[in-house]
Amino acid sequence: MRNRKDRKKEILVAVALAAMLFGGGCSRSVLNYQIAECIGTLNQYENNEPVETPKMKAEREMQESESEREVQKQQALDAAAALALEYRYDEAIALLKSSEALAEDERLDEAVTQYEEAKSQLYRYEGDIPHFCFTNLVVDPVRAFDGDDYDSTYRNNMITLTEFQNILQTLYENDYILIDLHDLANETADGKNITLTQNNPEVPKGKKPIVFSIDNLSYDSVRNGDGVATSLVLDENGKAAAKYTDDGGHDLIGAYDVVPVLEAFLDEHPDFSYQGARGVISVAGVGGIFGYEVDESADDYEANRQAVQEIAAALKEEGWTFASTGYNYQYLGTLSYDQLDEELGKWQEVSGALLGDCDTLLYPYGSEVDYTTEKGTLLTADGFRYLIGLWAEGDHLEVNDQYLRQTRKNITGMLLTTSPDCVSSYINVSDILDPARN
Repeated sequence: MRNRKDRKKEILVAVALAAMLFGGGCSRSVLNYQIAECIGTLNQYENNEPVETPKMKAEREMQESESEREVQKQQALDAAAALALEYRYDEAIALLKSSEALAEDERLDEAVTQYEEAKSQLYRYEGDIPHFCFTNLVVDPVRAFDGDDYDSTYRNNMITLTEFQNILQTLYENDYILIDLHDLANETADGKNITLTQNNPEVPKGKKPIVFSIDNLSYDSVRNGDGVATSLVLDENGKAAAKYTDDGGHDLIGAYDVVPVLEAFLDEHPDFSYQGARGVISVAGVGGIFGYEVDESADDYEANRQAVQEIAAALKEEGWTFASTGYNYQYLGTLSYDQLDEELGKWQEVSGALLGDCDTLLYPYGSEVDYTTEKGTLLTADGFRYLIGLWAEGDHLEVNDQYLRQTRKNITGMLLTTSPDCVSSYINVSDILDPARN
């Protein structure tokens, strides 16, 4: 590398050469070539000028400005395309039209026309809408299905990670699309009163809507080291992930349960979700929330509450909603009015305070109340307007002015292995079963 003295010497030589060449009547272009060759700037500047002229500077700045503007244009086009993949056509169009960089660019009109055409292809779906409900996922069947006291819980009440991934892929290939439970009803507010009417959701042409939920995400029925995730945590990007201990005793953070596995699938297939829909996460309280004990008697009570609130906020940001199962996760249909009032009140006091406003109730074991009695009135008075029961056969949905009632299918190992016909309209169970289940 030339040092400053060498560089200075080269410049002096160049100046001397210039004087000699000018004295001999040499043309400027030849002179510039000789100087540029001498000082190492050959072909770097216009006409090999030894320095950047004002004209050259203006042209360079214009090129840099145009390059930056093109970057801004492409960023706007890419952001709009990402929104359109989730069928957020209005948002995509609004983003494009608000981009100053794209003004008078023909690509703006082309993209807007494309998204308006896609939006026009949406149609009102009037068929049955299934609701699939999941529990925890078995990551390592070898350790989970080992014949100990937890074996039956894992084998019968849960499905494996492989089976869940297979279900997602099958539903996707069969043109199902996730929608938000709340898309099934229209709400009209009159002061504190809210009236519901049934809504047939708009979906892309050829797609069929489906609702997802998770039943009581507490992690209190799993044991660390059994090949099942033990809690939700926030990863390094602030996203909800699952904490899992591998067979070597190492704690891992990642896609090891329903929430992060679905998120990973949507990263690859954003068109599986209609306008960012995810699912409903139901929680109780007595067994903890997301793997954290929240009863006042719990160790690290305050830290646990803070963790639940932070995780809940991250889940809401992604599009997840929450449901109550009552505080003690018991048969709500068998409770007296006073017992039901106490059960829901305790949930609101403890769990609801951490999760925020909640209008959905997912009945434990499918045990619904009699809606013609004062217990039915109690639910709506407490703000629960979306009521999810349980029915393995068929898909039931009804909406009146007070509430929406839908039935779910609990997708468990027992259902898949003993009653596959209950889901044969949606998936071929033999194709999704994990060989490790045998």
